[in-house]
Amino acid sequence: MSDFPKSVNICEEGPREGFQSEPNMVPTADKIRFIEALAETGVREINCVSFVNPKRVPQMADAEAVAAGIRKRPGVHYTGTILNAAGFDRARKTPLDCLPLLFLSASETFGIRNSNKNRTEALAEQQELLSLYQAAGFTPRDGYVFTAFGCAYESDIAPSTVVRAVSELLELFKGLPVPRIVLCDTVGWAHPLSVERLVGSLRERWPELRLGLHLHDTRGLGIANAMAGLRLGVDHFDSSCGGLGGCPFAGNTAAAGNIATEELVQMCEEMGISTGIDLERLIECVAMAEEIVGHPLPSKVAHAGSLAARRKRNAQIALSAN
Repeated sequence: MSDFPKSVNICEEGPREGFQSEPNMVPTADKIRFIEALAETGVREINCVSFVNPKRVPQMADAEAVAAGIRKRPGVHYTGTILNAAGFDRARKTPLDCLPLLFLSASETFGIRNSNKNRTEALAEQQELLSLYQAAGFTPRDGYVFTAFGCAYESDIAPSTVVRAVSELLELFKGLPVPRIVLCDTVGWAHPLSVERLVGSLRERWPELRLGLHLHDTRGLGIANAMAGLRLGVDHFDSSCGGLGGCPFAGNTAAAGNIATEELVQMCEEMGISTGIDLERLIECVAMAEEIVGHPLPSKVAHAGSLAARRKRNAQIALSAN
């Protein structure tokens, strides 16, 4: 049985996860104009920057300058990724919407490689971050589980392992508003059946838990995995305009960006699932992104055009022929 949502919320990741994967620094002014163009499409949340160590991610060294330069559009949340206390201290001093999150890696090996912390140490760090957020008057909205479907070091991740990670996150949120848990296919390991299996396992344990998906298209299954999530009622997705992110054109053949926002929007709207996003304007943003980064992006919808535009063109041709 399918339980498609009537509408979905899409968080646009292109300016942050996309641009930080580029081998060359994207000029601050280009980042700002891209973010402002995205805000005109109807996207309600844009992840603009990441407040991380510029020595590790030099492409995000201008995070404060980007945040200060954006002309905000009412009704749009402009956020920045916060992963530690230093990042939180930087983010709260900017005009961006400060939405800190808590996170764990289902794969302990990945967690160690990523942050040099084992599971116990990672949990302790998240507890410290939560205390810091609360002291400053902020409540995390989301809990993210990295490598929820598989890991380059540990291979397949059992649903029971992810259930444990989600349980540990929910324990941190105890006494706070129930969070949304976002399952991340960090290394492109998921397939539709594994998405259904994991979402089903979590729904069995926590029937009312809000779930989201952060999918990468590393092995070409990103949009199929999104479809599997939609069938089970998942109504939040992180995606990236044009498929921006570690694509082969950017010199990174090991990974791809998030699923392309315009392809997710096309699929949802064709199925009668509202996104609130103007697809034609979004396709224009893909062209802008390609001009900014200087190489083609993997989006098929952007290059082929939307079905709605094709129907309109065919109707005009038929009308002129009569």
